[in-house]
Amino acid sequence: MESGLLIVISGPSGSGKGTICKKLIEEMDNIKVSISATTRKPRTGELEGRNYFFLDEESFLKKIKNNEFIEYACVYGNYYGTLKNEVLKELENGKDIILEIDIQGALNVKNNYPNGVFIFILPPSIEELKNRIVGRGTDSKEVILKRMQCVYDELNYAFQYDYVVLNDEIEIAVNKIKNIISAEKNKAMRNQKLIQKIQEV
Repeated sequence: MESGLLIVISGPSGSGKGTICKKLIEEMDNIKVSISATTRKPRTGELEGRNYFFLDEESFLKKIKNNEFIEYACVYGNYYGTLKNEVLKELENGKDIILEIDIQGALNVKNNYPNGVFIFILPPSIEELKNRIVGRGTDSKEVILKRMQCVYDELNYAFQYDYVVLNDEIEIAVNKIKNIISAEKNKAMRNQKLIQKIQEV
């Protein structure tokens, strides 16, 4: 069985990462979003084990010490991390896994798993990005200001990703990512066993 594809999706807050990942899950059979752990409080409607694993800071730091994360980062005063066992188990079973994580975490993953596919989501404009964040109604004015101050720095990291996808129309953005996944699965380096099998016949 071929190993699954590790797909890392990130971008500024409000760029639509979560919506894109939800669509990919709905429309593709062999793909799953990894559930991150976080020390932030749940937002309205978020469920333990479905949206995040919600941990207190002491528990999170203990997992860091025990090397239980593929990556972790402190973002806007809260810790976020991807649990290693959950991801590696799914990849070994041939499942494609999406990590919807912040830029700091994505670059950590790239250092440890360079064969992953790294996709940066671009907003249509800074103004539209702000409208999306304000429109969610989940963040205070202070948090919104902090997020907007980070946007320009975050956009500079796009060049460290394999692909950028503009999220102007959600369906177009999702289809672009599907095409990226298809192309990556057909790369020669990911099909060495198939090539060798044909050579043996």
